[in-house]
Amino acid sequence: MAIGILGRKLGMTQIFDENNNALPVTVIEAGPCPVVQKKTVKTDSYNAVQLGFLDKKRQRLTKPELGHFDKANVPAKRYLREFRLTEEEIGQYETGQEIKVNIFQAGDFIDVTGTSKGKGFSGVIKRHHFAGSSEMSHGTHEYFRHGGSIGSATYPGKVFKGRKMAGQKGNEQVTVQNLKIVEVREETNVILVLGSVPGATNSLVMVRKAVKKGNKKK
Repeated sequence: MAIGILGRKLGMTQIFDENNNALPVTVIEAGPCPVVQKKTVKTDSYNAVQLGFLDKKRQRLTKPELGHFDKANVPAKRYLREFRLTEEEIGQYETGQEIKVNIFQAGDFIDVTGTSKGKGFSGVIKRHHFAGSSEMSHGTHEYFRHGGSIGSATYPGKVFKGRKMAGQKGNEQVTVQNLKIVEVREETNVILVLGSVPGATNSLVMVRKAVKKGNKKK
């Protein structure tokens, strides 16, 4: 595993490559993120670093939270997230150290985790892409946009957990993998990512190097 960085989605725009092709990119403000806490196998049974992102007024924190930041000697932060590391990687970081956007470079592939936009209560066609009834044009309303059977007869005599039904759509953690970084702007802590990432404008995202794809320039 490798360390990542916290950021917020600023929105989408387009840029042009050397061949004047328009590229849809997502703009992410990434870091700087100080190391607020360092966890090791000896102290916490696993290796990880806790990063903070975006300043927060001290008067809006509880006393335990204030003590947590004061112990690390870093300003109070709005968000805290952990990144698991290996035994070799954990030794490279110390409390108070800043993680900046320069851990990435153009051409790297990344995984971006965020919270998707909430769509409210939705039916099975919108939520799970059910086909709907083929009888909709023949004067029947028996099936319309409903779901079909949700179980069987005597056995098992219950509805299995996880059955696709109507309910809350969106507002859940989503990870989009293998997105390519088009440009890194260190002076403004901004990275431009090819394609879309989950979440609304100004929502928190976690950016890590892709775990299923080699990070080689192309």
